[in-house]
Amino acid sequence: MIKSYLNAQKSFFVLGFFLLMGVHYSNQVSISNPRKVKFFTTHQAPPETPLISKEKNVLLVGIEPHLGREIINEQNSPYLRLVSNGRKMILKDAEGVIRKAKEINIGWRAKQLVNPKVFVRQTIGPFASFESAESLANDLKEKGIESTIAHPFDWEVWVSGDIEIPPSIKFTYQKIKVSKTVLPYLDGNDRKIALKGPISLHAPDGLRWKEGIYFGPFSIQSDAYGSWTLVEHVPIERYLNGVVPHEIGASSPEAALAAQAVLARTWALANSHRFKVDGYNVCSDTQCQVYRDPSKANKKIKTAIKKTAGKILTWNKKPINTVYHATNGGVMASVDEAWSINQVPYLKMRLDGPRKWTRTVDLPLSNEKHLKSFLFSKSGAFGSDHPLFRWERTVESSQLSKQLNQAQKVSSSFYPKTLEVVSRGSSGRVTLLKIDGKTGSRLFLKLDDIRRVIRQLPSTLFVVKEIKEGKWLFSGGGFGHGAGMSQSGAIELAKNGWTTKQILSHYYPKTKYGFLP
Repeated sequence: MIKSYLNAQKSFFVLGFFLLMGVHYSNQVSISNPRKVKFFTTHQAPPETPLISKEKNVLLVGIEPHLGREIINEQNSPYLRLVSNGRKMILKDAEGVIRKAKEINIGWRAKQLVNPKVFVRQTIGPFASFESAESLANDLKEKGIESTIAHPFDWEVWVSGDIEIPPSIKFTYQKIKVSKTVLPYLDGNDRKIALKGPISLHAPDGLRWKEGIYFGPFSIQSDAYGSWTLVEHVPIERYLNGVVPHEIGASSPEAALAAQAVLARTWALANSHRFKVDGYNVCSDTQCQVYRDPSKANKKIKTAIKKTAGKILTWNKKPINTVYHATNGGVMASVDEAWSINQVPYLKMRLDGPRKWTRTVDLPLSNEKHLKSFLFSKSGAFGSDHPLFRWERTVESSQLSKQLNQAQKVSSSFYPKTLEVVSRGSSGRVTLLKIDGKTGSRLFLKLDDIRRVIRQLPSTLFVVKEIKEGKWLFSGGGFGHGAGMSQSGAIELAKNGWTTKQILSHYYPKTKYGFLP
């Protein structure tokens, strides 16, 4: 199953969260090494999730994380309300408690620990993406430093408190004392029955969840932050029913749907370690692939998935990182323009359009004069009918100041005065943005951190100018990071008669399309 693949791979809370856990902490932001401490673990490791599905190639998908996290701070935490789509569901906990019902409600309570747990770690981050966090973790590994990638709110890298981190890396030193824990209970008509995890749930006719139907089976399991997650154990081919239509659109041509199915399948295999710290493989939101209501996959989608069953893209006999996005604005990004990771042969800068049009484009687009001509001229690129193929956004100093503060980049007193593009990648995308403050302070936003902070921007393919003091106009193209397949481009190519294999070869050249060796 997929979880076994995860475990076989060689590579691969925010403080406020721990306040919710009844935690006392001390922290110290530093670019030097903390004093040596006695070794402690960095977090509470969740127990191994038992295999509850009899099917093959099962993916563990977290469909609702952080359950019960409010309860420790004596706040109300919503019940986990589980409703059957038909026959009675069967819930079992680790100590033999069984409940059969069409509706099951699970509540949360706080329990004071007789012996508080202490965790010591050095936290690096936050990062805008898993890719950037993993890149740093891999760099540390090359230096002989083991680390853990976590996602309490944003992506972070955790290193044990007794290990020396290179002085060039900024980190927060944390000593965390956990004095309470969150425990689930079964809410009956007249009593509350304590439950011990992990908890399994079987729904013969499916579970109604967020206006959809999920077939499971499911587990309710603890995570690395003291809260709980509702996890679906779903075969990867069925998982695609809930990904393909929501990522590219159910009405897309069959060849584009099939290409998306191959990418989603490959991505799931290559990223099955993404939430390893929390005991499952992937999430269901935009931090992974969007996964919603697999029951609504129509015949067209199921056919596209079936025709490509088991097929993926590989490089050197391994699943590639099949990143994709809505529209690239006419030019594919090199992967190192999107994230702080090494280049790969199949994700490099290329113009995305017919040869007749590409010959008219002045390169390199890292030249701002060429880029302006590219953005403001009529384009013959594939997928140019997408509403965000070209766009404009205005950002004011007050907005930017607030966003920088929320992203923990500056204090609330920072007031931006000037913005300047320092560097661009080969596709013209901004890789380093300088922001000067009125008081002389300065900061830089790099790569994916640009859109993480300035959330109005659909992409980093833009030019910027000040239209009045404290107000800037961003003019750009594309929606997303720009690396890999443009979904709007794939749709146009499919309408023009391209096959699934041709579309994949166009966006991921030099890769092999076929079954996992």
